[in-house]
Amino acid sequence: MSTVITTEALIIGAGPCGLFQVFELGLLGIKAHVVDSLKTVGGQCTELYPDKPIYDIPALPVCGAQELVDRLLLQGKPFDPQFHLGEEVAALSRREGGRRFKVVSSAGTEFDAGAVIIAGGVGSFQPRRLMVEGVEAFEGTQVHYRVRNASQYHGQHLVICGGGDSALDWALDFAGKAASVTLIHRRAEFRAAPASVARMRELEAAGQLQFLEGTVQALEVDGGRLTGLSVKAKAGTMAAVRADQVLAFFGLHPKLGPIAEWGLALEKKALQVDTEKFQTSEPGIFAVGDINTYPGKKKLILSGFHEAALAAFATQLWLYPEKKQFLQYTTTSPIMQKRLGVTE
Repeated sequence: MSTVITTEALIIGAGPCGLFQVFELGLLGIKAHVVDSLKTVGGQCTELYPDKPIYDIPALPVCGAQELVDRLLLQGKPFDPQFHLGEEVAALSRREGGRRFKVVSSAGTEFDAGAVIIAGGVGSFQPRRLMVEGVEAFEGTQVHYRVRNASQYHGQHLVICGGGDSALDWALDFAGKAASVTLIHRRAEFRAAPASVARMRELEAAGQLQFLEGTVQALEVDGGRLTGLSVKAKAGTMAAVRADQVLAFFGLHPKLGPIAEWGLALEKKALQVDTEKFQTSEPGIFAVGDINTYPGKKKLILSGFHEAALAAFATQLWLYPEKKQFLQYTTTSPIMQKRLGVTE
């Protein structure tokens, strides 16, 4: 039989909010284990757009998504979090007495946790695929659903499919760097930020990228290599588009998975929480980041960081209800500075 891992707090999800949760708990002297279904930390930032620039993190005018993950890992390093990657949490239940939780992963790892913080983003997810015949042969080589290394697309004939922020952001980024950029979307209206759409139109007018309103119908292949796409325009006409590489950004298949079966109150596939503790409908179980919902919720990493700070204090109160809480500052608190390793 496997050994049960006892921990003060168990964080489900190793994206930016889960990583910052490690830090906030650590400042309060609370140790955490972290479980994630993905095999690497970073969540969507690492899986879908590691090179994408982020501009709304305080004190960082711009940083790449993977850079943000690396910085969060470094920030949490003094607290020695234990990661269990490639393991989906399969079951969660209260232990006898009601103040601790039994959590079991898909790998059979069992945790005895004093508190649980769910930071699972949109849940388990897979990118929506380009649904054309024969695409499987080129996925990972010429058809991609994420950008891991932006430089590999420079100087190539690039087709980007989609109408959301990821599609527009990368179309703008690659314009002038790729040999050509063609953006394909099934309608003229976009889900992306208006400023991005306006900039795309400017680049289109300047001849720096091409926009086609239509849908991909087939792949054009020569000698076992993808050379282009056959696109059906809105008017019904067909167009051939040259392509060395294809980036498809159709969003995600968000699935709460086992989380939906834990008896927690849900609203539109998100966990309902209060805005004082970010506690779910079950005492001792908290939720931060995109997985939660409350009046006025904004799905921003910035918002998730705020939620993690308050959830940490609420977790401390749940774990140690008799302990008086003090608000301490890292600049002046000898205890916090010792935990951070900046003083002896």
